[in-house]
Amino acid sequence: MIRFQQVSLTRGIKPLLEGVDLTLNPGEKIGLIGANGAGKSSLFAMLRGELHADLGSVDFPAKWRMAYVAQETPALDRPAIEYAIDGDANLRKLEAELAQLEGTSGCHAEGTRIAELHTALADADAYTVRSRAEQLLTGLGFSQDQMQQPVASFSGGWRMRLNLAQALMCPSDLLLLDEPTNHLDLDAIIWLEDWLKRYPGTLIIISHDRDFLDGVVNVIVHIDDRKLKRYGGNYSSFETQRAAQIALTQAAFEKQARQRAHLQSFIDRFKAKATKARQAQSRMKMLAKMEEIAPLRAAAEFSFEFREPLSAPNPLLVMEEVVAGYRVDDTEKPIVSRIEFSLQTGQRIGLLGVNGAGKSTLVKTIAGEIDPLSGTMRLGKGLAIGYFAQHQVEMLRHDESPLWHLSRIAPTTREQELRNFLGGFNFGGDMVTSKIAPFSGGEKARLALALIVWQRPNLLLLDEPTNHLDLETREALTMALAQFEGTLVLVSHDRHLLRATTDQFMIVAEGRLQPFDGDLDDYRDWLFKTKLGKAEAPASTSEKSGGSQTATESREDRQERRRLEAEERQRLSALRKPIESRIKRLDEQMAKLNTRKTEVDARLADPSIYDDANKEELKALILDQAYIAKELEQLETEWLDQQEALEKLA
Repeated sequence: MIRFQQVSLTRGIKPLLEGVDLTLNPGEKIGLIGANGAGKSSLFAMLRGELHADLGSVDFPAKWRMAYVAQETPALDRPAIEYAIDGDANLRKLEAELAQLEGTSGCHAEGTRIAELHTALADADAYTVRSRAEQLLTGLGFSQDQMQQPVASFSGGWRMRLNLAQALMCPSDLLLLDEPTNHLDLDAIIWLEDWLKRYPGTLIIISHDRDFLDGVVNVIVHIDDRKLKRYGGNYSSFETQRAAQIALTQAAFEKQARQRAHLQSFIDRFKAKATKARQAQSRMKMLAKMEEIAPLRAAAEFSFEFREPLSAPNPLLVMEEVVAGYRVDDTEKPIVSRIEFSLQTGQRIGLLGVNGAGKSTLVKTIAGEIDPLSGTMRLGKGLAIGYFAQHQVEMLRHDESPLWHLSRIAPTTREQELRNFLGGFNFGGDMVTSKIAPFSGGEKARLALALIVWQRPNLLLLDEPTNHLDLETREALTMALAQFEGTLVLVSHDRHLLRATTDQFMIVAEGRLQPFDGDLDDYRDWLFKTKLGKAEAPASTSEKSGGSQTATESREDRQERRRLEAEERQRLSALRKPIESRIKRLDEQMAKLNTRKTEVDARLADPSIYDDANKEELKALILDQAYIAKELEQLETEWLDQQEALEKLA
């Protein structure tokens, strides 16, 4: 097992962990989450031995083999498949020793060692290593031709895929993956999720993809307030547990605050009175011994919304017999042909297709970034396109500020209005006028989104908008897109975003754009049956019920399953409704009593109430105070019971 014992870690002047205790069991699949800068990557560095705790210890079995993704990829002439196999360092070591011995005129001892090496290579699955490497690379999106190309010929994103392939090729007991989906598209993520489900060792993943975490992990470790908190279950289960914990802790905090205020009020009133001095001293000791409960706060929520479009032409655009592709040195390279496509106001389309099928090429053509090679494309009058792609983030001026970028597209708008708008995207204070060069990838993507929102588009074309965004910003984008009143065409590897914001899918496959009659489950099945060459898809997880289904499940069976799921949701909703109504009523009653309590406490804090002329009022107030305290305690107990009953129905 992995054990953190009283671990403290500081980087520079920033404390990341303080007195942390945590145990992770062999074979668990752990999702490591927390705000950017909370210390997730530093924790990985401690496990790799690159960082050492300032205090405490991090221990796991010395015999464990560890694998992780290298962050640098040398520009080698070595073929991609050989580079992937290099991930199995022990295998390569055995091969090198065998080649050296077989190249000499060996003695008897060398012959014995050669036999031992052949046995060791068989134990290391050397004779299946090439086919295993091909399966890995195919799953990660490489074609057979690409597998033979030199590493130096690939771009940065594809080199990171090769590093991931190396990590997966390495036989390991502990696998550390830091944002493995960042450079992958949807088909590669689906394949990786399936591979990791079958990984037999201990897995720790840092990821901002909630669906990916839901599909793989069975433990969540949350870094918050310099502590590590362990939660059983996947990410959705963590959210439920965390919300309940916040509610319960806040209720306990407020209850204790009222108790402390009551004790302090008694002490302040009576510590100077000889007849009450002993009681006041007793309450002072009670107050000193009372361990203060800290309020548990959720992370500050970030949210934004797309402004209502100024116009809504219908149709927005029509494509007839369009061929989308590129011209290189007067040579045409068609990617998607014979496109017949009409985009109507209000449509919300998710584009599916394997890597390299032409999704981005199609989106660029619609956005006007590249011209059609042939065919007709008519744009509606008043069409306003908001286009987001990763290369646009890279085109931001790094030597300029967020305010400068927004001023360029809104030169006549008052600076304060621009500042207020950027503040809504968490660019406040000095940040709004700072150069963006040191900004994180997520902050630059957030700025690019802000520039799009300002322009009030009626058509959004988003090509992988969640790259580098953390969970909080992804959720904010999901909510904003769900409420967007215009038309949306989305390419994304984030399945949660696709499900929440689109209502129909189209697929780019074999050089054609066609409607896709199905959901993301159907796409997963199609992917494993075609590109990944499996006769059957492995068991997939139902998004809503948590149950499993097989790839051979018929469309009728799937519809029946969804009908049953809907009935189950309605049943649970019917059970929740009276509980939620009672909780609401309890909240109202507690609010009224707390208001009355404040009034009573304020009156009792007035010295004049203790004059002889106010004896009757004082007596009534003390009775009121006792009654209110008793009622509040009963209501709070019932409120907690009702919350617990509600959680059991979640």
